[in-house]
Amino acid sequence: MRILVTGGAGFLGSHLCDRLIEQGHDVICLDNFFTGSKKNVEHLIGKHSFELVRHDITQPILLEVDRIYNLACPASPVHYQYNPVKTIKTSLLGAVNMLGLAKRVRARILQASTSEIYGDPTVHPQIEEYWGNVNPIGIRSCYDEGKRVAETLFMDYHRQNKVDIRIVRIFNTYGPRMHPNDGRVVSNFIVQALQNKDITVYGDGSQTRSFCFASDLVEAILRMMEQSEIGPINIGNSGEFTILELAEKVIKLTSSKSKIVKEPLPSDDPKQRKPDISKAKKFLNWEPKVNLEEGLVQTIEYFKKISYATAPK
Repeated sequence: MRILVTGGAGFLGSHLCDRLIEQGHDVICLDNFFTGSKKNVEHLIGKHSFELVRHDITQPILLEVDRIYNLACPASPVHYQYNPVKTIKTSLLGAVNMLGLAKRVRARILQASTSEIYGDPTVHPQIEEYWGNVNPIGIRSCYDEGKRVAETLFMDYHRQNKVDIRIVRIFNTYGPRMHPNDGRVVSNFIVQALQNKDITVYGDGSQTRSFCFASDLVEAILRMMEQSEIGPINIGNSGEFTILELAEKVIKLTSSKSKIVKEPLPSDDPKQRKPDISKAKKFLNWEPKVNLEEGLVQTIEYFKKISYATAPK
């Protein structure tokens, strides 16, 4: 097939491009390089089945494709809060443009939504039927509400125009090719630990997250695209860890001299985050295979190769 991946030079997008190329597809990787990087896909450049296009999906584009994976949007608080208007435009206008393209060429399109649509949840673990607890005017709203309205658009294009859609809600994901300065907890802790700097834990560290390794996540997305179920379906690891537990694991695995320091909890930061993946198990015959310690080891090795993550002598 001829497949479009928006945000294809990003952390997850690049891993998805790898798998699609391995499967023998022709891949068009679309990215504006705000958070994505050519380095993530440079090993694919030159392959006859891979095409890299610099483009911002807030602007329309005309292509002929069979499948569209819409992953384009800054996903970490540091990046999506840097230009919140741009962030919500990417979710809103990007969805309109990609759905319009899918409608015109009759392509199946998958939306990479997020666990952030649940906000600071009052239901635990989070099930797909839960409508969420989101602050519509907070500093995270540009991302949370942008992703929520994108889901609305996908469902309305499906109901009104019979566009063939799929929706996945992605929970915390980590692995090689994460941006070292994206502000996400895994990359933050690893970089700080490798530099023997204090590890910053917000609040008392009792807030929980689930961490899904990139390869597991990509496998779920690929399976979702080929299922008849349109979703939304939660994709993530149902193992639940406190932020303090994560910090301690990273210090142990890096043999770091870092100390844990605590800072005030940011506004609207969720206290709990864990997916109910019953639907993923049922419809995709999928569940994560990589445990947290194994995934952290691989991620740490990646960060060790980045010069500015090297511990000082």
